Amino acid sequence: MTAPVTTDEADARPLPRAGAGAAHATGSGHGPATVADDTTASADRFAAPAALVAEVAARFAEEVDRDARPPREAIAAMREHGLLAAAVPVALGGAGATLAELSAIATTLGRACAATGMVFAMHHGQAMALWRHGGVGLGVSEMVEAVRGGALVASSTTEKGIGGDARRSTCAVEVSSSGRIHLRKDAPVISYATEADAVFVTARRDPDAAPSDQRLVICLPAETTLTQTSTWDTLGLRGTCSNGWVLEADTHEDRVLRDDYATISAQTVLPVSHVLWASVWLGIAADAADRARRTVRRQARAAVGTTPPGALRLAELLVELQTFGDAVRHAAERFDAVADDPSVLESTSYALAANALKINASEQVVDIVTTAMRIIGIAGFAASGPASVARHLRDAHGAAVMVSNDRLLQNDAVLALTSGAIL
Repeated sequence: MTAPVTTDEADARPLPRAGAGAAHATGSGHGPATVADDTTASADRFAAPAALVAEVAARFAEEVDRDARPPREAIAAMREHGLLAAAVPVALGGAGATLAELSAIATTLGRACAATGMVFAMHHGQAMALWRHGGVGLGVSEMVEAVRGGALVASSTTEKGIGGDARRSTCAVEVSSSGRIHLRKDAPVISYATEADAVFVTARRDPDAAPSDQRLVICLPAETTLTQTSTWDTLGLRGTCSNGWVLEADTHEDRVLRDDYATISAQTVLPVSHVLWASVWLGIAADAADRARRTVRRQARAAVGTTPPGALRLAELLVELQTFGDAVRHAAERFDAVADDPSVLESTSYALAANALKINASEQVVDIVTTAMRIIGIAGFAASGPASVARHLRDAHGAAVMVSNDRLLQNDAVLALTSGAIL
């Protein structure tokens, strides 16, 4: 486990490096590289490694949830099987996974353990900014190499005093004459901070900049101190370990990404994160639906010739699940189709579509899991057992408050005055 220095833990380890010969980030273009012919033999080329990681995640899911601890075993498996590096472009020595492929992985992991799926999703929402927006600085290039070698990226985009708005910062980048920079951020949440090999932090460009004039800074463990300010004792998504921290970093200015955060957010972080979060929630819903289907099948075998009472409701549930899945796949494919077109990604209508996916997915997962519990009956309502969906339901309720739907709708209310939806 590699973690930033904390006030309780002073044995921070250096950033893991990829093997010799790794390509450096060029900073040219924003879209993911086209996957080479020899890596596209199958549309489900990540299915086998995703299944292996999901098996590990499922084995420890109850313990991770019960103890509100990071899914360390699954993180290690994601690193071992190349899932944390999946999206690194082919030109930079990676597999060049598309967002559609990442979405499928996230759903597989979400079926097994929502915390594991969310770690995967949040990692890629940040990591993809490196090669799409990072530029040619040595610090950025080294971080690309580290991700290619399996480094895990966390993020700190919210700050106390700004109400969870990731597009405003109070903290600022302070630059010295030697090119060193300092920042201090009082973050209400940083997910899996103790497991991360780097934390990407938003801060104002300089102390005189406006709150929305932000940059994204790579903060490495050896250059970062974390002081815990709150604990993560929540109803669901307990394994994300989104504790509060005061983060203080002294690093070099070449670890600041090239593009401003407004561009990074619009073109990468927001659309990628919303697709991958929704993909994880789809996995939660799909596993709950599977448990309901197994219950109805057992009822059918026990009373041959009669239709079980839950069969009709199961059929309705599967319609909802299919609709949910189609929406997630469509959003992922839409991003892949326009990933190199900033004019589309920065459009008002695209932002509305990305927000709509997150809002709808966060509501659908709760509805589907609740229906599954009613189909299963008391065994689904139980806190544990093969038919229980208690953990699924608790995790599902986290979706609507993870970046508040009300905040997104408030933003949409302004955007909707100037643009309609993408259909």
